[in-house]
Amino acid sequence: MSENNSKFSKDNITKTVFGAEENSAASMSKKELSKHSDTAIRMFHTRVLSPKELIFPGIGAFATQMLMALGQYRMLYLVNVLRLDMVYIIFISTLIGIYDVLNNPIMGAIYDRTRTRWGKSRPWIIFTSIPYFLSTVALYGGAVFFNDGVGNDSKKIIFVFSTMFIQETFSTMYSIPRGSIIQLQTPNPKDRINVGLFEQYIGNPGAQVVFIFFLPLMELSNKGYITLSLSHLFFIIAAASGIIGAVANISMAIICKERVMLQQKPAPLHKAFFYMLKNKHLLRVYIFEFIFSFWSDGGYKWDVVTQQEIFGGSIPTFIAYLPYNILDVASLGLIPWFSKVFKNNTRNAFIAIRIWDLAVSIMMVILCCSFMDQKNRWLLVGIYAFFYGLNGLNNGPSKVFVAELGREINDYTEYVTGERPDGTITVLYQLIVKVTAPLNALLTLFLFKWSGYDTTITMLPWSQGSKVVYQKVFFLFVGVTLFPQVIKIIPYLFYDIVGDKREKMYIELNARRALMAASAKSADESFAEAMAESMS
Repeated sequence: MSENNSKFSKDNITKTVFGAEENSAASMSKKELSKHSDTAIRMFHTRVLSPKELIFPGIGAFATQMLMALGQYRMLYLVNVLRLDMVYIIFISTLIGIYDVLNNPIMGAIYDRTRTRWGKSRPWIIFTSIPYFLSTVALYGGAVFFNDGVGNDSKKIIFVFSTMFIQETFSTMYSIPRGSIIQLQTPNPKDRINVGLFEQYIGNPGAQVVFIFFLPLMELSNKGYITLSLSHLFFIIAAASGIIGAVANISMAIICKERVMLQQKPAPLHKAFFYMLKNKHLLRVYIFEFIFSFWSDGGYKWDVVTQQEIFGGSIPTFIAYLPYNILDVASLGLIPWFSKVFKNNTRNAFIAIRIWDLAVSIMMVILCCSFMDQKNRWLLVGIYAFFYGLNGLNNGPSKVFVAELGREINDYTEYVTGERPDGTITVLYQLIVKVTAPLNALLTLFLFKWSGYDTTITMLPWSQGSKVVYQKVFFLFVGVTLFPQVIKIIPYLFYDIVGDKREKMYIELNARRALMAASAKSADESFAEAMAESMS
């Protein structure tokens, strides 16, 4: 091969893999983009969402948060309520992880190729909400029917595997569109931030409902004050969240419009997998996520152990969490202050918040482990209340800036490639966990054994009778995730979509969307009408 041909081939491969697509906003001429620059600027600065479109995603998030909160007790449910042996749980989880490795890329590719008159995300949410929530309810209702204490019951093992298999299948089909719909609703960043705020502050109480009722009822049941079994408690909470979730998310998908113009002909599948290579910011985050995706806290519900056994029950736990619950809501008022201090720089705000949280967690672990003793119960409650309250003080800004930073990174993919492979990228993130599942399972077994915690002992104050066990429990609850969190800050030190560069990217991106809208006009739908609809 001649030197010129070799150079041409090398340049061509480099452009194909790492360069921008010919029709992307990053590669289009300024002259071409300037044709619709006024519209692009208006799209960037004009808010278009109706009150319903702000509120209904929050209502949908309320039920989703209820199930996510219940999902935090899944290991507790499988071990303590369903009485399934830990070895079978790890085995089933590993098999489901292998299945997801095969299933998720297919779903991601199908989602990225979805183009309908109702949009890209809405049809999936409408048709997958019911099977997803129903299968989740079935999983947590199993203990009502399998109420024996046999850990290796074949029927129980088959039931858990089957329901988890169905749940994971529809979870993928539901969660990818659900997580992507906000960035398809509007091209205006302030609109997206407002939707995110409503999702957090309407949705988060869904999780709090579970936390508020679950622990006191579990404590009353363990102490024999009520006859409500844990199996029925799980089923009731799952059924309530399932019904609300299915109705609310379907309603949200019907009401909320998708206004962001997408390419009518998606890129070939083999190219979509290279789009992560073209987004340097996404690639860095992906690499660091992959390195520490195996990290585990031992797989058990250590916060429940801490609340019931170290703090001593529902009343001390209520006091320990009270400052956080108050400041979590109050932190909403700090968002304008954070925006002013960091001058709308999402990267700097994100890094500052992460360092804040890490410092708080380190101090909490050091002090609580130092004073770990049954007679110091109220001191431990006070230490936790103080530092966890400091953590809650930045919650509002954290949720806003972290979510918008993720959306900016995804928008950068569209900017440099012309395509939004949200499904493929989301699947690649999910595959991180699936690929490293065996290593995660080994670490889970090791840490659980290292803790010395005995799950056969009823959860009552200081029932394990060991200071060392509870120090390890508290470390697994708060401290074990500190190191990965420090490492995962590193990619954002190189994030440069800030200030004028950020605004320039969005204006050019919206100009390209306007060009696509103009080229898609038909005899009975002019460009002006199409843009009026998108801005209404």
